[in-house]
Amino acid sequence: MCGVTGIFSFNQVGRFNMINLSKATSALENRGPDNHGLFNDEMVGLGHRRLSIIDTSIEANQPMTDATGRYKLVFNGEIYNYKSLKEELLSKGLTFSNNSDSEVLLYLLIEEGSKCLSKLNGFFAFAFYDTLEKTLLVARDRYGIKPLHIYQDEDKFLFASEVKSLLAYGIEKKLNYNALYNYLQLNYLPTEVSMLEGIRKLKPAHYVTIVNGVVTEECYYKISTSIKDRPFKESKVEFKSILEESVTDRLVSDVPLGTFLSGGVDSSVISAIAAKHINNLQTFSIGYKDVAYFDETKYADQVAKHIGSKHTVFKLSNNDLFNHLFDMLDYVDEPFADSSALAVYILSKETKKHVTVALSGDGADELFAGYNKHAAIHKMLNAGAKEKMVTSFSGLWGLLPKSRNNPFTNIFRQLDRFAKVSKMSSSDRYWAWAAIGDAQYASSLIKPEHLEAPKKLNPFAKIKTKESVNDTLLADINLVLSGDMLTKVDLMSMANSLEVRVPFLDHRVVDFAFRLPVDSKINSADRKRIIKETFKSYVPNGLFNRKKHGFEVPLLGWLRNELNSLLENDLLKTSYIEEQGIFNIAGIEALKKQLHSRNPEDAPAKIWALLVFQWWYKNYFTS
Repeated sequence: MCGVTGIFSFNQVGRFNMINLSKATSALENRGPDNHGLFNDEMVGLGHRRLSIIDTSIEANQPMTDATGRYKLVFNGEIYNYKSLKEELLSKGLTFSNNSDSEVLLYLLIEEGSKCLSKLNGFFAFAFYDTLEKTLLVARDRYGIKPLHIYQDEDKFLFASEVKSLLAYGIEKKLNYNALYNYLQLNYLPTEVSMLEGIRKLKPAHYVTIVNGVVTEECYYKISTSIKDRPFKESKVEFKSILEESVTDRLVSDVPLGTFLSGGVDSSVISAIAAKHINNLQTFSIGYKDVAYFDETKYADQVAKHIGSKHTVFKLSNNDLFNHLFDMLDYVDEPFADSSALAVYILSKETKKHVTVALSGDGADELFAGYNKHAAIHKMLNAGAKEKMVTSFSGLWGLLPKSRNNPFTNIFRQLDRFAKVSKMSSSDRYWAWAAIGDAQYASSLIKPEHLEAPKKLNPFAKIKTKESVNDTLLADINLVLSGDMLTKVDLMSMANSLEVRVPFLDHRVVDFAFRLPVDSKINSADRKRIIKETFKSYVPNGLFNRKKHGFEVPLLGWLRNELNSLLENDLLKTSYIEEQGIFNIAGIEALKKQLHSRNPEDAPAKIWALLVFQWWYKNYFTS
């Protein structure tokens, strides 16, 4: 795993920015602490930071050059099928100087250009430059596992693994209010959006070419949603084969490797498969000392004993979480308010002390209907007497206390949300499930002069008729997975120089998942049905029957206590809000009041999003 950055100058003004190439590369040091390299010619510069995983020799350092010196590559990621691709190239008479997947990618690009993208099985963000033709190809993997931020003006085209690297080129920092509008609703940024004007993320499965100074962007892959109806037993056999192959492909490494093991369905299955191929597999989980309700380490222990792994548990107190909070916030170079990122940050930090690569179960919930909202949508679309009764009592749920911080008030929150959402259109319903706040809420916080024409980037907007759960899953892939889940894992793992691999997001697994009918994934009794039915013998009896909890960060307590002074006397202080000129004071004060009420509802998560934004804003605009 690595960090990449670069500049393509359209004129002499753009060329002047090449003096910042070294600084932009250094900004990615956490992503690649093992080595750094630079290339520049008259108009193009490439920078690379390396985290050595496959072929740790100096011959595999980057920027990588072919034998003729004509072609250059900077590459972040892993190509898992590089050995078979290398065999193809060897059969054509090509020779190689090292054993890295980077060199295979280099020569594949020389031979086939952008056509080779559909052959790649892995995750990546890279730039390929032809010094003779003066052409550049920049590409990102199918699902956005690896990030790539881009910026373009009349003088230059910039790309980088992180925003902080782009800013090192000296581009102007200007707040994107439409992005802020979406962020306040989601607590993260949609896939292609940046909080800074002019910067955007290259979409997953897209590539950019620059030929004769003309920039073109194209898509090379789309998920097929054609359902293949077949016996469930046959689907299980195919799924078992595909997922096991995906895991074994991701066990290739020249450095120590392990797995994240939470004790939930997804990580348990991945760890169990990996343990079949690695003796004394190292597994890692994170526990919660202060609230037993959210601590799942006993289940992870059971799985570890069952599969024979060498298991390490990191037990955290509220103080442990709090002590890492500001380091995490300082690393994030765009506002990101999924509070579980803090747990992933600490898990990555502790895991890195033992291994350099970890496999995770990310992606399974979005592919196979693992979230509460998927169960709710399934119930809504197949409503019986119970669901109709919940909807009919919508007035009652509105009166009851609602909060995520207590199992009972959380139930009231979910019932209230179910009743409200069931009355919406398909498009609005999806956004309501995905968002923490609605458009009216976001508009009430931002001063009206900044919101002339706010846009809601709803991936469900094109669906006009009654949706299916599969429609929701596809929307989740495009919004939640790439914008929230993968961003979280990439940022928090790279902050600690740890590579995380995601077997469920092998394109063979994804394409298989979207060929499945809904009832293979979810029914009235269960979620992620095909995972549980296929791999139930791999884990202890009864593991798949328990309720999913997740990892909750104690936001309500922190915001009322440890962080309250920071909010009241600094980040959300009335005089600072007035001076800043972004937010409406009335909206901020209403949230504060709700936070300290007996019915906080989602106020802690909303204020957390404001805190994260304000921390970022102070770092990037006032420091």
